[in-house]
Order: sequence, then C-alpha cells, then structure tokens
Amino acid sequence: MSRPTKILWLTWKDQFHPEAGGAEVVCREITKRLVADGHSVTMLTSGYGDAVHQEIVQGINTIRVGMNRYTHPFQALNYYVRNLRNKFDVVIEEVNAAPYFSTLIESRARRFVLYHQLERKNWFFETKPPLSHIGHYLLEPVASRILSLAHVPVITVSESTRRDLVRHGFPAQRTHIISEGLEIEHATDINTIKKYDQPTILSLGSMRAMKRTLDQVKAFEYAKQQLPNLQMKIAGSASSDYGQKVLAYIKNSPYAADIEYMGRVSTEGKIDLMRKCHVITVTSVKEGWGLIVTEAASQGTPAVVYNIDGLRDSVRHQKTGLVTAENPEALAKSIVELITDKQLYEKLRRSAYEWSKEITFDRSYQDFVRIIGQEKVEGATV
Repeated sequence: MSRPTKILWLTWKDQFHPEAGGAEVVCREITKRLVADGHSVTMLTSGYGDAVHQEIVQGINTIRVGMNRYTHPFQALNYYVRNLRNKFDVVIEEVNAAPYFSTLIESRARRFVLYHQLERKNWFFETKPPLSHIGHYLLEPVASRILSLAHVPVITVSESTRRDLVRHGFPAQRTHIISEGLEIEHATDINTIKKYDQPTILSLGSMRAMKRTLDQVKAFEYAKQQLPNLQMKIAGSASSDYGQKVLAYIKNSPYAADIEYMGRVSTEGKIDLMRKCHVITVTSVKEGWGLIVTEAASQGTPAVVYNIDGLRDSVRHQKTGLVTAENPEALAKSIVELITDKQLYEKLRRSAYEWSKEITFDRSYQDFVRIIGQEKVEGATV
C-alpha cells in the first residue's frame, strides 16, 4: 500500500469501549500506523454509554451504530449498505462471534476478514442453553461457512486459529497470520527485578466463566499442600456472577489468608504485579493468542497455561513456560515443578523474556501491510 488508501474497518468495539480488550489494542495499533503512513481510516463500530455517533478519534473517522451486542451487527450492516458501501479501497471485517457479511455485498473494495479466534467452546461458558448450543452447533459454524464462500483473504493472530479457520472452510493459501504486539515497555533488565519474598502465583484479568479463574484458585490450593509458603495474587474485575462465585469460594478456602484479591488494577499496577510475581497462570477455554502471557514474559515472569488454542501458541512448552492438561491438578503439578526447579525456572523466564522482544506491533503492522499488498498482487476478488 504505497499510495494513500481509503480503509473501512468494521469491528464490534473500539479502544474506548468499556469492554475493550486485547483485540481492540491490536486494532488501535494497526490503524494508528495506517493513519501515520497517510492512509484514510474509517471505523464502523458499536456505541456505548454516552459515546457520540460520529467523531474523529486520533485521526480515525469513528462511526458508532447500535449498542446491543446481538443487534449491532445487523444495525451496522444496514448503515454500511446505506451509507458506506463501495466507497472504500479496502474493507476489513473483524469478526467477534457475529459477522457483518460485508464481504458478500461489497463489490468495489478489496475485502479481508480478521479473526482473533473462533468462539466455539466459549459459547458454553459465556451463554446459557439453548443459546449456547445454538451458537456452538449452528450460528458460528453456519456464519463462518457463509463467510468462507466469499473466498476473500483471512487474517488472524496464531497458527491455532488459522487451522481452526481452515477447518471451517476458509482457503488455507489465503489465511494469513500477523504477529501480536505489546503495548507495555519491556523490563530493562530482568536481573534487577525483585520478586516477592514468597513464591507467588498471579491470576490476571476479568473473572469470566471462559477464563476459568476458579481452576487457578483450586490449582493454588493443590500446590499449597507441597509449597507451604506459596501465595496468590488475583487482579481483575469480579463484577460478573462468575466473579462473585470465585470470591465466595476464596472466602471459604482453607488458604484464604494466602490469597489476595486486588480488584481491577491500573496499567502500572499490572506491570508491577507481573514483575514481582513468580508465575502467571492462564486457564482460558480458548484464546486468539494469549497476550497476557507475552506481557508477563516481557517483565521476566514465565507462564503455566492450559493446552488450548492460543495459549499453546503464546507458550512454547519447556522453552518459555509450561503447558498442562486442562484440570487444576495438572496445573498445580506444573506450578510446583517450575517453582522448585530453580534451573528450569531461570531458563524459562529468560527464554520467555527474549522471545517477547520479537512480538511487537511494528512487526504486526509490517505483516498486515505485507498481506494487504500481497493479496493485491495476487488479484484478490473485487
């Protein structure tokens, strides 16, 4: 994309949405680099609270339509057809469970679909029957299959998700991976980082059913039986019903005095925790990449994670961390192994730190631009 290009980016949330997460960070970092390189970016996204319908945000023309997650895709598609169709050079449709299907009706622009992950098992953890079964067995498989019929290039962030997409009918030769990136600074020298006096596990992020925070607490209890001085720090919102369930469990735990719930923390607080804790545990049902793992690595802290899509990409087993079976007992066993084997611990934390230096948004943007340009040369469907 050497000449200025008009780009439309459809996504459920922008960076200012109260539920914004890692996917929105990726979007922000790529789009701000596009603007800096002279391209024009319009974002069609959802509203929230008292957010205005349209404004210029950091050089990006941001249009917000609809506020309900389930109706927003239909409202946004209607707005797109009436006001934006065939007015851009490139359309990026970012899919978060529900697609917009813009790729099927756009006729002028070069079209791309961006997936961080397919939801799949998340439906069973984040929604109740019968919607969970409808989403898992019908809505997502059918929607992704319909999207694949457009035969447009697909962009994702990990090999696990790429394989998932190919299984759902997207063409393997046109399903591309871009690097993830970090929005926090690397620790200057991990040799000077002072860890907590007692070995400490970190659980970080909002308590949601698909994050399986309770598994981490149970793993701590198992590990505590072998490591009497083990401590645990938990940071993140507990406002959901699941979060309240976790807090109730902690209150009744025989090791409640050794588990500190810190609530939501600032970016500075997050970095401080990642530096001082010895191990971060991540037990999600599914991830696109597992950005928190790489962030912790950048501060000199290795991870013990479940063997699921995304986490098996962001952790190289026995090289930058440990990957375990999906149960608290296995997680606890790996925690104990990592903390008691000092030689292994130092090897993994240093390797994780060095690998994290390769995962940057500059690289992500270079990958993105290369894919857009490559697909143009190969003759993407227009």
